[in-house]
Amino acid sequence: MKTNNNILIAQGGGPTNVINQSLAGIIINEKKMGSKIFGSLNGVNGIINNRFLGLNKISNSDLKIIQNTPGAALGSTRDKPDQNYCIEIFKRLQVKHIKKFYYIGGNDSSDSLKIISNFAKSKSYGLQCIHVPKTIDNDLVLNDHTPGFGSAAKYVAQLFSGINYDVKSLPGVYVGIVMGRHAGFLTAASSLLKKNDSDGPHRIFIPECPISLDEFLNSIKETFSKYGRCIVAVSEGIKDKSNKLFTEKIKKQNEFDDHGNIQLSGSGILGDYLVEQIKRKLKILRVRADTLGYPQRCFLGSASEVDQKEAFEIGLRSVKYSYKHPDSFSVGIKERKVFSKSYKVQYIQNSLIDIAGKTKHMDSSFYNKEKFRVTKTFTNYCLPLIGKNIPDTKSII
Repeated sequence: MKTNNNILIAQGGGPTNVINQSLAGIIINEKKMGSKIFGSLNGVNGIINNRFLGLNKISNSDLKIIQNTPGAALGSTRDKPDQNYCIEIFKRLQVKHIKKFYYIGGNDSSDSLKIISNFAKSKSYGLQCIHVPKTIDNDLVLNDHTPGFGSAAKYVAQLFSGINYDVKSLPGVYVGIVMGRHAGFLTAASSLLKKNDSDGPHRIFIPECPISLDEFLNSIKETFSKYGRCIVAVSEGIKDKSNKLFTEKIKKQNEFDDHGNIQLSGSGILGDYLVEQIKRKLKILRVRADTLGYPQRCFLGSASEVDQKEAFEIGLRSVKYSYKHPDSFSVGIKERKVFSKSYKVQYIQNSLIDIAGKTKHMDSSFYNKEKFRVTKTFTNYCLPLIGKNIPDTKSII
């Protein structure tokens, strides 16, 4: 059924390698429906500042290039709308007669969309709000996995595999700080390309399992004594036994975004602290740390072909579902019950209120908290998501 409705698309939160796949999917299917398509530059911030872009005239050839380009093509934001913010949003939406809003984003973006949707209902304004998921953290509830995660996981897995060969060549201790505020999925992905038990990462530390500094150091000491080297993957959101962030304890001044999240990225403070502790207390001289930072999100050439396909399909499906079901919703990927070699996905709709602002954590079956390692169950779950375009490698030592 054709429609003349005006629709709006925006992108929020951290960019990913495949977020523009979803954007392209929405544009393609809404064009078919005859919609007038607007894009808001820099998410909800662009709405209140009247920064709109007409998207109907983008050629198919340009759209193909855009969908394979990393980062958020429309720009992003961390803004969280409050009551006054919503009032300004609706002034702009009413002027442009927009009745459907696609917001491509993660936890915080879904929370923003819920606030906007509730405000629309309170004003009896017929606005359909559609959350299109993306996040490298893979922490959206009711989703098996989230577009953006597979590509970031591929990058992290390949990086740690390369580090493994580096540290084999020049033995020492390596600490890699990986993004992950509340969930350890991305840090766990560092182990996906391990070939032998002696390969790194040897120990993995995630937010879901608080540790003491002594436990951290003892695990490194044990591994270093066994192999003469140790590679460690650490989530930026690791906590101590009292559930306090390591970063919060060692940082003199903490910064927070509009959603109340403490800034964890953008600084090497956690890696520097852990290196200093290893050198001083374990007396190991060759110790290095990297904070992986932004490259995890949009590193050119690291996109997973599986992730690309699914992100594009989710964009297409979000439009298809919107015409079948007029209410607000979040499109997603149904959780798998069995992790087998025959990888299949099923696309679903979730209630926006069931998704918004909630955090999915790693299942206990994915992690061995005694050995600080991921399990085979996690590997079987995650390996299909990074695709098959991975270099084959072999070592003689």
